[in-house]
Amino acid sequence: MVKSILTALLIVSFNISSYANPLKVGLVLDKGGKDDKSFNSAAYQGASKAEKDLKIDLKYVEATDTNAIENLHRSFARKNFDLIIGIGFAQKDAVKKVAAQFPQVKFAIVDGEVTAPNVRSLLFEEHEGSFLVGALAAMNSKSNSVGFVGGMDIPLIRRFAMGYAAGAKYVNPKINVSENYVGVTGEAWNNPAKAKELALAQYSKGADVIFVAAGASNTGVFDAAEEKKKFAIGVDSNQNWIKPGVILTSMMKAVDVAVYDTIKEAQAGKFTGGIVHFGLKNEGVNYTVDKYNEKLITPDMKKKVEEIKKKIIAGQIQVPDYYKKK
Repeated sequence: MVKSILTALLIVSFNISSYANPLKVGLVLDKGGKDDKSFNSAAYQGASKAEKDLKIDLKYVEATDTNAIENLHRSFARKNFDLIIGIGFAQKDAVKKVAAQFPQVKFAIVDGEVTAPNVRSLLFEEHEGSFLVGALAAMNSKSNSVGFVGGMDIPLIRRFAMGYAAGAKYVNPKINVSENYVGVTGEAWNNPAKAKELALAQYSKGADVIFVAAGASNTGVFDAAEEKKKFAIGVDSNQNWIKPGVILTSMMKAVDVAVYDTIKEAQAGKFTGGIVHFGLKNEGVNYTVDKYNEKLITPDMKKKVEEIKKKIIAGQIQVPDYYKKK
């Protein structure tokens, strides 16, 4: 009888302590912030879903100053957070340094590769998804001219541009592809006025579809597309809803899923360091069709892009990768 009571008390005690000590997760967003309707928003949504579903203790910060990123990570680590997630390539050096100083803490980084036993690098095959939306842009274009507006001029965004141009030219080898970048600093992710200026220039020169990969600056391109009655293509999150009928599709990166799954595995004690790739094969990247753009993507267009997707997955189409160019 006494043994049974003690066993019951131990079980109750264990359950109480489990609920009293939820997984502590720190999320470090980049300059765009959680309301950029793009990359950071997707990460925040994934973490928020984990907070709701898994009952974790979630805290987030927005790195408005790139120089502050390292201190933000270190602050979470010093407060004994179990898992710290950095969003964006700009956090690579900070994660590498702080992870080495706090080997007992788990870290994850989106779009950055850090080799350490306590760091998981979440990498996406952006060029594959960009190839698909490039193909759709070419199918939709009536002017034989499309455009690309990138945020910060870095290899990652060049990777989007190269895949997009290749997809457009796969469908129409003679199509013209314009390419511009908002800037060369982190400010480029949050400058919709400049992005709009670049888009208007491309539209005025004949482009009728523009793919934008520029974080919170995307809205400037969307405004330009609406103003000129042309089309734009969103990125990272499904942005079709922002301007229905104007946004042809979105090249979606499953950042939300990557963040959620990483948190779930950390909570279950299954977190491992290393690189996790997300491409067309595992639906880590894709194009989007929903109620906001379904009238813009004809059945024939969808059939063709699905055929292209299958060929990429099967290795029958080799998508050029800016990271591997010589």
